[in-house]
Amino acid sequence: MIGAHVIVGYTNDAGGSDALALGSAITRVTGGELTVATIYPPGSPGLAVEAQANLAHAAEELGPVTAEYITYESRGSGRGLSVVASRIRADLIVVGSASGGAPGRIAIGATSDHLLHLSSEAVMLAPAGYLPPTEPARLTLAYVHRPQCDAAVGQVAQAALRLGVPLRLITLDLRTEDQGKLRDDLALAVRLAWEKTGIEAESEVAEGHDVAAALRDVEWLEGELLVCAASEDAQPHRVFLGELAMKVLRASACPVTVLPRGFS
Repeated sequence: MIGAHVIVGYTNDAGGSDALALGSAITRVTGGELTVATIYPPGSPGLAVEAQANLAHAAEELGPVTAEYITYESRGSGRGLSVVASRIRADLIVVGSASGGAPGRIAIGATSDHLLHLSSEAVMLAPAGYLPPTEPARLTLAYVHRPQCDAAVGQVAQAALRLGVPLRLITLDLRTEDQGKLRDDLALAVRLAWEKTGIEAESEVAEGHDVAAALRDVEWLEGELLVCAASEDAQPHRVFLGELAMKVLRASACPVTVLPRGFS
C-alpha cells in the first residue's frame, strides 16, 4: 500500500509546512517511514547551509515525530526529489502547493510540474493551507473508462480496505457525453472493485459546465483523498497527467494522489 515510505519535499514556506503536515499524517495512518528532503542547486555553499537550516526548522515543526532528514544537490527540485526517492525506495512523494495560488487549492510550480510528468513514484499534492485530520475519511478515484483507471480501481480499493474507509468512484459529466454510458461505465468499475476486494464502492457522476463546477457538484468529506491514474500517454512506471486530470487536480479542495502507470 502507498505510504510504506513517504518522502516530503520540504521548503521553508507555507507550501513546505502543508506538505510536511500531510506527509506526517500519512505515515501516522500507515505506520510507514518518513523522510524529509530539501533540494538545493549546485555550486552554492551558502544555499547548502540554508538547506540544512531548513531541515532543522522542519524538525521543529514535526516535534517528536520520527523522521530522516536529507539535503541533496540537484539542478531541479523535482529531479532531485525523484532521485532521492528512488535511492531510499520511497513509494510516495508529497509536495505542497506553489506560492501565489488560491487558498484551499493546488497551484502547480516547477517542482510539482516535473513530478507530475516524470516521477517513478506516486505523487501527492497538498492544497494551500490544508490541515490534515487525524484519520482519512474516504478515498475517491477520478474514473474514466480506460485501462489505467481500470487498473487503479483495484489498487485504490485495496488501499481503502486496508485503511478501513469507504471507496468512491466519480466520473465527470461536462455535458459533452452520454450520461447513460458514463453511468454504465461506473457500474462496471463498481463491479470490478467488488471482484478485486469485496468492497462495495460508492459511485457518482459529477455534472458541470467545466471541471471546477463538476467537482463542486459532489460532496467532499473532511479527510477525503482524491486519486488520479496516470495518462495512457505515460511511460511505463512513470507519472504523466493528461489535460483533464490536471484540471481536476487544480480544482480539488482535498489532497490529490497521482499513480504512476503500471503502479502495483
